[in-house]
Amino acid sequence: MAVTRLKRKDRKNKTTSRLEVKTLKLATNIELGSRSKQSKKDQLALNNIILDQLVAAARA
Repeated sequence: MAVTRLKRKDRKNKTTSRLEVKTLKLATNIELGSRSKQSKKDQLALNNIILDQLVAAARA
């Protein structure tokens, strides 16, 4: 079975769509709004509070 080559336009579209997906996966911006606010009970928030306390204790 022969392998068909993609035309230049199709190769470009393939590459572009792959890069767009990569960009979307790496996007970390959080939009303003009630649904995107970080919870106070979130493990990450709790870890940040503990780290802040340790830094304050180390400076004192």
